[in-house]
Amino acid sequence: MELKRVVVTGLGAITPIGNTIDEYWNSLINGVSGAAMITLFDASKFKTKFGCEVKGFDPTDFLEKKEARKIDRFTQIALVASDQAVKDAGIEKDNVNTDRVGVVFASGIGGISTFQEEVINFAKGDGTPRFNPFFIPKMILDIAAGQISMRHGFRGPNFAVVSACASSTNAMMESFNLLRLGLADVILTGGAESVIIEAGVGGFNAMKALSERNDDPQTASRPYDKDRDGFVIGEGAGLIVLEELEHAKARGANIYCELIGCGATADAHHITAPHPEGLGAKNVMTAALTDARMKPEDIDYINTHGTSTPLGDVAEVKAIVDVFGEHAYKLNISSTKSMTGHCLGAAGVIEAIACIKSVVHDIVPPTINHFTDDPELDPRLNFTFQKAQQRTVRAALSNTFGFGGHNACVIVKKFK
Repeated sequence: MELKRVVVTGLGAITPIGNTIDEYWNSLINGVSGAAMITLFDASKFKTKFGCEVKGFDPTDFLEKKEARKIDRFTQIALVASDQAVKDAGIEKDNVNTDRVGVVFASGIGGISTFQEEVINFAKGDGTPRFNPFFIPKMILDIAAGQISMRHGFRGPNFAVVSACASSTNAMMESFNLLRLGLADVILTGGAESVIIEAGVGGFNAMKALSERNDDPQTASRPYDKDRDGFVIGEGAGLIVLEELEHAKARGANIYCELIGCGATADAHHITAPHPEGLGAKNVMTAALTDARMKPEDIDYINTHGTSTPLGDVAEVKAIVDVFGEHAYKLNISSTKSMTGHCLGAAGVIEAIACIKSVVHDIVPPTINHFTDDPELDPRLNFTFQKAQQRTVRAALSNTFGFGGHNACVIVKKFK
């Protein structure tokens, strides 16, 4: 069976550095930090008092007030990103078969703010079980996929994927496979996350996962810097319209690039820490290259997982050098989490969008907030520190790794 080709025809994003694709991309290439003191709740007693929040977002600008109250914030931003992507792709009910348009959408945690609110309300009461009838439908992490399909009338494959911080990359992978097997014509895929609440920040603080650089939040996300002290928690949503090539051509769609390969592996090592030699990361990049039928020399840019954690950054860099050999020193590498923070289950798609735009515009976004070289990292590598770099980007690879040892990777290339 000959596999079908899959292309990208639409994009949408709500991020800490921009609430449209253009705003997001312009912020990326200009090195804008999205970190600031938390406003979504009173974080004064928490070890970490800052994060990368989505700014200036009012769901009632896009949704009816009654509708907005029935859905969690992660679903609100997912729906708005879907509106952007559907419009960008030029999808209308008369140019697609809605029975063959699917939604595969991810979240690492889902409606945790709804869960927290309902449990607190119950605990404050007299023990009588009084819960909001929308409690469960707001909380479950598959509901964003369902809401997107209902909003746009898409009746194709519809489900959610969860693999912690690798979730939305795994969602793209599942969508890619459905399309190249001919099981759908179009799939909206991506992820959303919104966990900047007491339970989210407090939970990650307890794990000692978050940066505590409260005196300088804008520079706290420091991938590959010697003094990095943890990731900066972020929120956001990204959505990519994937489409079978001949279907896209038949309806005259604008094609950004081609999704050419993907991979998924496990570290089988530790619940939160990466394999110290980057074994899972090495295997997932190798798997994606094999799937794409590409050589290491075909890749020009890697958007790394690069969370700004002491162990994670070192392990991933080791894996890159192992996989790419001498070509590693000709690559551009960058971590856009230095600007967006770590958007958890939405990180993969938000970073894949950066790769797509990089392939389209031949610009590599930077890794900002670099002050001190880390002696554990190979100084010959080009981490694209501080400023975006122009270069031909024939193909870009995006890495995402999640708690539990989940690794996922996708490769996009220029469309010909």
